[in-house]
Amino acid sequence: MPAADLSLLIEAAQKAGEIALTFTGPEARRWEKPGGGGPVTEADLAVNAMLETMLPAARPDYGWLSEETEDTAERQSRRCTFIIDPIDGTRSFAEGSTTWAHSLAIADEGEVTAAVIYLPQRNLMYTAAKGMGARCNDAPIRVSATDDLTNAEVLAAKPNLAGAHWRSGTAPAFKRSHRPSLAYRMATVAEARFDAMLTLRDSWEWDIAAGDLIIREAGGTCSDRAGLPLRFNNPHPALNGVIAGGAELHSALLAALAPPDTRRSAG
Repeated sequence: MPAADLSLLIEAAQKAGEIALTFTGPEARRWEKPGGGGPVTEADLAVNAMLETMLPAARPDYGWLSEETEDTAERQSRRCTFIIDPIDGTRSFAEGSTTWAHSLAIADEGEVTAAVIYLPQRNLMYTAAKGMGARCNDAPIRVSATDDLTNAEVLAAKPNLAGAHWRSGTAPAFKRSHRPSLAYRMATVAEARFDAMLTLRDSWEWDIAAGDLIIREAGGTCSDRAGLPLRFNNPHPALNGVIAGGAELHSALLAALAPPDTRRSAG
């Protein structure tokens, strides 16, 4: 089933790209979601409408979770659930950048078993199915073998370097970089363009579900802020941050981080 599900997600991602590219980011209508939920554009909604028609029609017994669809408890009764971000990196899309992605995943009893991250303007299609490895544009990919944290290139937003997050009171001297799309960050770690990534804020499932499987199938380790495996289709669809990279670098990051507290805010 993961292979058949992956084929479906690839087809859907390609159609999503076709729709998104009919919009010009800076000219697309844009507004802010209520309650500080961030920006959304007419392209997000157009892509979501297509996916919400196509995917459940192909798998009517699967649940549905998408950033751009009002969530309901119904998905909790389903063994498998689609977890979708129609456009991850909406701000980048609206600004005319090319670093936005379609992020599509299927979780089976909480574990992601098929995943696609597609950047149509960069012609990058990252894919994975459980037990079948990870690929970019159909070529196998593998996480970095770097195991020295001080020499690592780590994707992290600047607030993650605050001393309060680290046991020593200071962030390790790794080289920090950033990409606006969380899905794209995870994909670049899977293909060893960067050695690791971390985000210490609560992370919405639709931002990270696809990247979780792609990194694991590329030989990496992916966990939450406390080092626990990521599990999906939760009643509240957010997880306690993400840490990902090769096994040794992942362990080094966990060891350097201060123990997580109970203060959490999704974003």
